[in-house]
Amino acid sequence: MVPKCPRALFLLLLFLACPESRASQNCLNKQQFLTAIRHLQQLLKGQETRFAEGVRHMKSRLAALQSSVSKAGPDTPPVSCPALNAPLDGRKFGSKYLVDHEVHFTCNPGFRLVGPSSVVCLPNGTWTGEQPRCKDVDECVSPQPVCPRGTVCINTGGGFQCVSPECPEGSGNVSYVKTSPFQCERNPCPMDSRPCRHMPKTISFHYLSLPSNLKTPITLFRMATASAPGRPGPNSLRFGIVGGNSRGHFVMQRSDRQTGELILVQTLEGPQTLEVDVDMSEYLDRSFQASHVSKVTIFVSPYDF
Repeated sequence: MVPKCPRALFLLLLFLACPESRASQNCLNKQQFLTAIRHLQQLLKGQETRFAEGVRHMKSRLAALQSSVSKAGPDTPPVSCPALNAPLDGRKFGSKYLVDHEVHFTCNPGFRLVGPSSVVCLPNGTWTGEQPRCKDVDECVSPQPVCPRGTVCINTGGGFQCVSPECPEGSGNVSYVKTSPFQCERNPCPMDSRPCRHMPKTISFHYLSLPSNLKTPITLFRMATASAPGRPGPNSLRFGIVGGNSRGHFVMQRSDRQTGELILVQTLEGPQTLEVDVDMSEYLDRSFQASHVSKVTIFVSPYDF
């Protein structure tokens, strides 16, 4: 009986083939040996057939899977929330807007956050709150004084300034008196003192707070004249820049018959402080009547807002 197990057949061929040195009665005869070889060939052919069938089945499954994937619709993109920007005068932390991601916000010194300090992206593609903004803190309305006695607090972008407007010192027969925290008036001049009458009749103080890199040109300040009741007003006005450290950043021009405008014509980058003195001279029938000076101080913030 010829073994059907492949291992047995292999051993049969390998070990039962008789070398010439062994006794002939212990070896297979020729017919038995050929029969064993035919059985082994049939076994290998069956194994080869089953392997080929397995390969064909695997190819068929792969082709079906490829066809199914190809017919499927495009991949659904992941849910994301709208992009967020850093608030003006603040910062944003976080640049991923997918579901469950967080974005945090803070404000620069001198500003406070209005709104949530952080938001989370929800599965429906919205944030858990509105984007916050940074609001300037007005230190000048603090319950506790922030400026020394005798000075005035001026709120600026991201901070404050303490100012103390002072009238010019008297010279000769010209002297000034303070009529309000931000205005000085010249005392009456002697009738025969022409130099006194050409000195400014009023000096006013104005303080402006500007952001850095403000788009120009832009009107910052206006000055105009108003006639006293029962008295004729000037029929001619002249406006000009008469002092300060503006270094050509401003021009003064007439906007109408009674009004002049101070216009910023160069971009400013803070922090810095500029001063510009603007003069308005009044004429009646080409005769000089009086001049008024506005001393404008401009605090340029280090922030763009």
